[in-house]
Amino acid sequence: MRIHSFSTGQVRVRPNQVRGRGTGPLRLANVLRDHDWTPPLPIHAWAIEHPEGLILVDTGEVHEASDPRYYPAVHPYYRRALRVDLRESDEIDRQLQRVGLSTQGVRWVVLTHLHTDHAGGLRHFKDAEIVIGADEWSTGRGIGGWARGYLPHLLPRWLAPRTVAFTGHGLDDFTASHPLTEAGDVVLVPTPGHTHGHLSVIVRSDGQPDLLLAGDASYTQQLMLAGVVDGVAIDGRAAHDTLLRLQRHTRRSPTVYLPAHDPDSARRFQLAQAVPS
Repeated sequence: MRIHSFSTGQVRVRPNQVRGRGTGPLRLANVLRDHDWTPPLPIHAWAIEHPEGLILVDTGEVHEASDPRYYPAVHPYYRRALRVDLRESDEIDRQLQRVGLSTQGVRWVVLTHLHTDHAGGLRHFKDAEIVIGADEWSTGRGIGGWARGYLPHLLPRWLAPRTVAFTGHGLDDFTASHPLTEAGDVVLVPTPGHTHGHLSVIVRSDGQPDLLLAGDASYTQQLMLAGVVDGVAIDGRAAHDTLLRLQRHTRRSPTVYLPAHDPDSARRFQLAQAVPS
């Protein structure tokens, strides 16, 4: 396998989103009334050149999102707490081209979750099989999805994903898992909390640490190790349980932990730097 790391532009959010403060509705309230901004954070996506087909994990955002008017003005989070910096050349289709790959060559697109900075680039992948957690698909659509922080009106109308219910065997510290590849070396695991149906992707290769493509299970490796739930997690209890599972997993199995917005993810990936045991 050959794996590529991309950053589809940058995003700034409120510091209270990265490191949540309070519990329940208070966590989100603290995000919305925070007046500071984080430094620009990456929006990572990953391409896995696998013998069974090209796999893309998340699709990043699209360049229109750099204009605040792209997001609904009536939504308090998108109006107050998110700023995107993204050029058309940063979009995932252009990034794939620069490493000799193409959107038409992608067999699977795996979405860790449906937030727009992870699913915005779906429009480039009409011919791929889109794979997503069943709970994520059921909670991310319609008025209910809107209330939970999704923007379902921005999803492609043609989107009809293959949903994963996670009823299969557990994997190490995860209660269930779903092998994406027949070889069993790319495996989806449930990591709920940030969203109800959030998932992560474990990539295994002989003689190398696992790669754990963690989406927004945490915003940084250090916050995962500290067990800090983010400020917009839809289910704080589930998010905390996920962080404990990630801690146990990365202690027991050499693992390079790669959240989507961690400024250090690309460096750890390049060095194959596992989480300290």
